[in-house]
Amino acid sequence: MKAIFTTRYGEPGVLKLVEVDKPTPKKNEVLIHIKTIAVTSGDCRMRAFNPPYWYFSIPMRLMLGIFKPRKPIQGLWLSGVIEKIGENANKFKTGQQIYARTLDLKFGANAEFICLPENCILGLKPTNLSFEESVSIPFGGMTALHFLKKVNIKKGDKVLIYGASGSVGIAAVQLGKYYGAEIHGVCSTGNIDLVRYNGADYVINYKEKNITDLSEKFDIVFDAVGKINKSIAKKILKEGGRFVSVYSSGHAQGGSKELDYMTELAEKGILKPVIDKIYPFEQIVDAHKYVDAGHKKGNVVLTLNEK
Repeated sequence: MKAIFTTRYGEPGVLKLVEVDKPTPKKNEVLIHIKTIAVTSGDCRMRAFNPPYWYFSIPMRLMLGIFKPRKPIQGLWLSGVIEKIGENANKFKTGQQIYARTLDLKFGANAEFICLPENCILGLKPTNLSFEESVSIPFGGMTALHFLKKVNIKKGDKVLIYGASGSVGIAAVQLGKYYGAEIHGVCSTGNIDLVRYNGADYVINYKEKNITDLSEKFDIVFDAVGKINKSIAKKILKEGGRFVSVYSSGHAQGGSKELDYMTELAEKGILKPVIDKIYPFEQIVDAHKYVDAGHKKGNVVLTLNEK
């Protein structure tokens, strides 16, 4: 089967197309024929070995590989079709269309096939979405959900989302509106219409106005891109207001329950896919370069899906 090896840590050019053996599922596993793969900021950080928290650098090197990844096939989020079931696996059936997150520290999504335990973060994809659309939902959606829950978002909250046009930011806008909050999205000039279309009540162009100059005060400031800190947020927070950041507020968590919730929200039209670019699998280097540039609108997807 085709796969992409991360030959060492570094720039996107370290990603190489290779041929490897097709895996066979163990007793509790399912074999998935991968159709699409998400390319996220997290994937790019792992390729370059640029962890979001500096104090993780040494332990992560020891766990993941000193000079190159111990698991050369990286990638986390995928969608596809279950092709084969292990003899003790009974949660899924062959032919079912799914999306999933690979196991921590094992990765493996950058390939044509993967075997995953049936009890990992794995669920039926939204019936109303394509493979490309489905794989664009969970990274941003589950990350935004985790941090919005962490600050106890509620109806009537006045929420500022910094970086509202990326995968996490757009999901936060959509979820925030669903929970009844007043959403102020911060983005660049070219993304104003996108952020407004996805539900923001007000849009702030950071190229024209610094958020510290805002006269409004907010119940929640959510930094969806890791660009602001607590001292900056305090200047625009109400007394007792809450600040949360994807980089400084801990690691986003979630399991199959949260993935099923993403499916429910997508099928109801509450979470909507936003895809900036779709690349053929073989063009993964270009996809990583685009994400590295830091200006994507929503999500970037790799496809192996023959149409």
